[in-house]
Amino acid sequence: MKAIQLQQLVKGPDELTVSDLPDLEPSSDKYLIKVHAAATNFFDVLQIQGKHQQKPPLPWIAGNEFAGEIVAQPTVTKSSSKFKVGGKVFGATLGTFATQVHVEEVALRPMPDGWSYTQASGLFYTAPTAYAALILRARAQKGDYVLVHGAAGALGLAAIQLSKALGMHVIATVNSDDKGKIAKQFGADYVLDSTKEWEKDALECTPNKRGVDVVLDPLGMIQRSLKCTRWDGRLVVIGFAAGEIEKIPTNRYLLRNVSVSGLFWGMYAEMDPDAVVSVWDALLGLIADGKVKPMMFTEQKFVGLEQMPHALKLLASGDAWGKIVVEVPQGKEAKL
Repeated sequence: MKAIQLQQLVKGPDELTVSDLPDLEPSSDKYLIKVHAAATNFFDVLQIQGKHQQKPPLPWIAGNEFAGEIVAQPTVTKSSSKFKVGGKVFGATLGTFATQVHVEEVALRPMPDGWSYTQASGLFYTAPTAYAALILRARAQKGDYVLVHGAAGALGLAAIQLSKALGMHVIATVNSDDKGKIAKQFGADYVLDSTKEWEKDALECTPNKRGVDVVLDPLGMIQRSLKCTRWDGRLVVIGFAAGEIEKIPTNRYLLRNVSVSGLFWGMYAEMDPDAVVSVWDALLGLIADGKVKPMMFTEQKFVGLEQMPHALKLLASGDAWGKIVVEVPQGKEAKL
């Protein structure tokens, strides 16, 4: 098999290389999967540098999200396994920048009908995060005005589509005209320039300038968002992609009578597994109904693990939109 294995931490994506490693064997408790597409995440860039909270022991294979084909079921639970050999799945686990990977059943979902491997490979993190932020944390309802920051990113595009599918109005902030066009294509009702004073414009978008009902923030924009959030609004902190963790006086929340909550989707599998099931049931239903379309970046194509450094650099630059995915061709070395 081929894989991007780290023998030591690197300074950046340019130092990543592809290695030839022994093929994986069937596992007692995990599926053996042939990887056809590997999606990139910002935390991949942090992880290879040792800057992420999850620090696997060296050596380890990079990557955390993928789509592929079942090659072998777990040998111990073969008769009761949910997915069959030849089945198409997407999911997440450490080690996806490779032609093969072992994955537990709980971290897999069936590929949506009509979706390609590249399109499905970036679903596992962004879609449920957006849904959980919107429904579990913000408790958004039909008719709400939802302010989505970083709206042209994969998470933002998922949030736009889900909000519209559930009958809400979307105000999107982006940092370029091109990203604004993308947000519009995915359903945003209003698009605002995040590099300018957008707070008053956000108010103008709402009935009687009352302010937005919900704010979804993966960037670190809560303080500014409070200026355009209605009394009794709900704001959700999803991340700090803009690079700074805000320090906000709590009296701001009191005076606006708002609720500010955080979302760490990755902990739901451990702390509230029932919620994970319900979120995925709802998501896969919306996808089957055509309410959510692929969020894959399509302006540049990456084929082969050797292209992964270029894909990660583009992701880190912030110049692209949607989910950046690398196709993983299967050559003779896979022996599958």
